[in-house]
Amino acid sequence: MNHKIRILLAEDDENLGVLLKEYLQAKDFEADLLPDGDKAFKSFQKNFYDLCILDVMMPLKDGFQLAKEIRAINKDIPIIFLTAKSLKEDVLHGFKLGGDDYITKPFSMEELLFRIEAILRRTKAESKLSGQTVYKLGKYTFDFQKQTLLSDDVTHKLTTKESELLKMLCDNMNNILERNYALKNIWVDDSYWNARSMDVYITKLRKFLKDEPSVEILNVHGKGFKLIM
Repeated sequence: MNHKIRILLAEDDENLGVLLKEYLQAKDFEADLLPDGDKAFKSFQKNFYDLCILDVMMPLKDGFQLAKEIRAINKDIPIIFLTAKSLKEDVLHGFKLGGDDYITKPFSMEELLFRIEAILRRTKAESKLSGQTVYKLGKYTFDFQKQTLLSDDVTHKLTTKESELLKMLCDNMNNILERNYALKNIWVDDSYWNARSMDVYITKLRKFLKDEPSVEILNVHGKGFKLIM
């Protein structure tokens, strides 16, 4: 790696924030600690980061709003939410905003490190995927490297996860893509929340392809998904 991984850490609990920052630095990351969502967003605008760790409950701007504004600038940067909440609605809301993972307080430092390393491995997962990078899906052309889904009159810019999932579906065209296989290769961990996150991304891909009747993503109960054309 040519540079240290730099992390934006937005946490309003000063004691926890300092502990997290010191732990991440001890593990050879760079970490910028910001005490509220407003300061964190200003720092994000001025600096380059490889990953964001955002507390959900913060003054001035909460973690969900901060994630939304970050996503408007960078669709692909990994985001981990930290929260005392564990309601399913909050977790799913975080994933819909483009979050990559969600950790409920209290948590161990080792767990956070595992999640960070898993996400960083996933972002390099495209090197493990097949060599084909351009696919024809009815009227659409999917370019994996450019992360675009194009037709004559529509352009969809895809996130990294959307692109990886659609590529995996294309590589298994008319065959079942097993849920656990996709989860372990894209999300690394096949946990319940990651499985729900994948369902959100499948829904997004269906919306992108909904006006092409020859292409459909089917649920195969108890097994996974199938892209048919």
